Amino acid sequence: MDKDDAPVYRTNGERIPQIVMHCSPKFNEKYSELVNAKVEIPCKMQIAQLNDLERAEWLQSMAFERLSDKSHRIKSILDINRGDWEEACYIIFARTLGFGVNNDAFELLAKSLPLNLLHKHCDSLLQLEAFFFGQAGMLNEPRYAGDHYYDQLCREYNFLKNKFSLRQPEGMIWKTLRMRPQNFPCRRIAALAHYVYNGFRLMADILEAKGDYDRLVELFQIQLSGYWNTHYSFSHESPRGTNALGPKSIDILLINVVAPLYYLYGETTDNYDMVEYATSLLELLKPERNRCTLLFTNAGLKVENALDSQAVVHIYKQYCQQRKCLYCHVGHKLLSVAASET
Repeated sequence: MDKDDAPVYRTNGERIPQIVMHCSPKFNEKYSELVNAKVEIPCKMQIAQLNDLERAEWLQSMAFERLSDKSHRIKSILDINRGDWEEACYIIFARTLGFGVNNDAFELLAKSLPLNLLHKHCDSLLQLEAFFFGQAGMLNEPRYAGDHYYDQLCREYNFLKNKFSLRQPEGMIWKTLRMRPQNFPCRRIAALAHYVYNGFRLMADILEAKGDYDRLVELFQIQLSGYWNTHYSFSHESPRGTNALGPKSIDILLINVVAPLYYLYGETTDNYDMVEYATSLLELLKPERNRCTLLFTNAGLKVENALDSQAVVHIYKQYCQQRKCLYCHVGHKLLSVAASET
């Protein structure tokens, strides 16, 4: 539209002034080229041309956007739970134990078992495991009957379910396709029960660590005991002594649980040391290796740490996939050049 072709009026009959802003044909051409591109990263050819300063500024701003988005999600959980940081930490920790594939199922599971209920039974690991496996819908398999531990869980859960009028969450689906045995949901659920055993205080521990990488890693280096020390799932044995979480899994927890919690806590309490802990931790961690990071490294962008990898994940999901080139640093730069051409 390049002309004032129709008058516009306010409700009182007054005509609204209009201004015509002419757009360079080159701008329209370049914009259409970007948003209609058949490739996953429309500006792929230009990314490698960024200088070090442009790259650093772009990735840092996108990393902060992603941290902010994650913290907003946690903030909504925190508000629902009336400012209970441990409850919010528990829910987001449980969700992250799904490692993408089972995130929603783990979140539903945690929300069905609030900490104020679990803490009444935190001195009994068997009862905690019964709570979690029962609510997860994993205690109704006749094929496991006769397994002594499984039968114990069933008895405990039936008692607890009746005592507290528990209802299993709807829409909970557990996925195991193409998953390594050590990542099976059963082991992750057992790990969650382990964290609640003797009282869940992960948020307090994270704050006390003050961003210290070694102390944070120690928080997640747990060894499962009893049945889960020798099993991947019910009736499927595993080598003894395997850790509940490997180094890569711990890095994922540091990226998706610890860093966003530091960021949100810092913003909420005006403690900007916490915000610094979040960014410093991400800068310290190795970059994630996933489809998004591969796309950008193949385009010539240096992804040097987890702060960078979180940035490119955000760019791809929030800008490239949605074709918001006009709002992206590189896309905006390209379009600004096109708009200045006659």
